[in-house]
Amino acid sequence: MKSNCLLLSLFFLCPFFLLAQNGIEGRWKTVDDNTGKERSVVEIFKKGDQYFGKIIWLQRKPGEDPNPVCDDCDPEDDRYKQPVIGLEIIRNMRSNDSEYSGGTVLDPENGSVYNCKIWLEDGKLMLRGYVVLFYRTQTWHRFEGKI
Repeated sequence: MKSNCLLLSLFFLCPFFLLAQNGIEGRWKTVDDNTGKERSVVEIFKKGDQYFGKIIWLQRKPGEDPNPVCDDCDPEDDRYKQPVIGLEIIRNMRSNDSEYSGGTVLDPENGSVYNCKIWLEDGKLMLRGYVVLFYRTQTWHRFEGKI
């Protein structure tokens, strides 16, 4: 009887364990919308009950600044003139069942801050930045390599 209870417990707990393992926390590879090439690696982490994400690696083309700063960020924003590598671009996301919302995402290339929604789809992270009815969705891929 005890072994049946143990098996039954594992049967019910396994899906929750798998969901926790496949959450949004971790490292994600971003891809340039125009070229389809790797652009950066963002690490998403949890602080309290909110999720944040920072750039930990950035692909640079020959001749580009190897360590750019967010010149176009709003001067009132604490990220203004901060190095892009290490920059917190996702802030204050909260889990709402199958998606994360309520926070913002910063595009360090133009300094714009957008409302944000994140969800997982087929093992990929879908990130949507939006203003009113206009939005853009990016697909990020889990990054398992070394930086």
